[in-house]
Amino acid sequence: MIRRVTPGVVALEVVTILLALVAFIPILWMAVVSLKTDEASIPSAFHYFIPPFTLRNYIDILSGGTAVVRWLFNSVAVACIVTVGTTLLCSMASYAIAKLKFHGRNAFFIYFLIGLMVPGEATIVALFVWANQLKLLDTYAGLILPSLAGSMNIIIMSSFLKGIPNDLIEAARIDGANEFRTYTSVILPLSRTVIVTVSIFTFIGNWNSYLWPYLCAMSEDMFTLPVGIPTFVSQFSVDKTVPMTVNMIASVPILVFFIIFEKQIVKGISLSGLKG
Repeated sequence: MIRRVTPGVVALEVVTILLALVAFIPILWMAVVSLKTDEASIPSAFHYFIPPFTLRNYIDILSGGTAVVRWLFNSVAVACIVTVGTTLLCSMASYAIAKLKFHGRNAFFIYFLIGLMVPGEATIVALFVWANQLKLLDTYAGLILPSLAGSMNIIIMSSFLKGIPNDLIEAARIDGANEFRTYTSVILPLSRTVIVTVSIFTFIGNWNSYLWPYLCAMSEDMFTLPVGIPTFVSQFSVDKTVPMTVNMIASVPILVFFIIFEKQIVKGISLSGLKG
């Protein structure tokens, strides 16, 4: 069947392309500025787009002479560990809420719904006091543990798991599988879509997280990239090419992540009901 192209469809596609180009301009600008050195010798903004380009800023920053490499390691380590831990814990909790029958199951689900109504900023003081009492400030455990669970992830996953036929679970139990075996052999393979969705949004959220790492990390060695970049940028009041390079380094993993998982991200937005 041949799709009919109407003026409205053409106009919509043109507007979409223009909006995409507008959104891409800051990334392009950041990239070309990072490939220059000695901003004082560049007479105008137009000359940023004229060769020669150089990777000197990237080499100097990533060669180990700055704290950026340590911040990059911290961001990668925290984001990956939180993503794996959150996915496992939330999938287990969601399986229990969606498929296991126990007293208070609905109360747990309502509790997680209420958790969505409380902004994270409202609990940040109590979280800081708790971390201080447990000596978790300025440690990797302090950066990781508070982010290992989320009400939104549990609600998304439990809603998805409720759509899995109970007959499959009963068949596994008849074959002698215990609850953990049922979870690993039946639930996880059938939940690949929602698991990928939760993993993607968890990774992106933790990579961009600023408030809690800013409060928890007391020393420069424990900074993540979002916390360390403002400190690093403040050292360069004239030459803006180096700060642009650091921002580009922080942006590349997310850009690559989005390019690889573009379809899953779009599917995840529709699955979770998130807007914007």
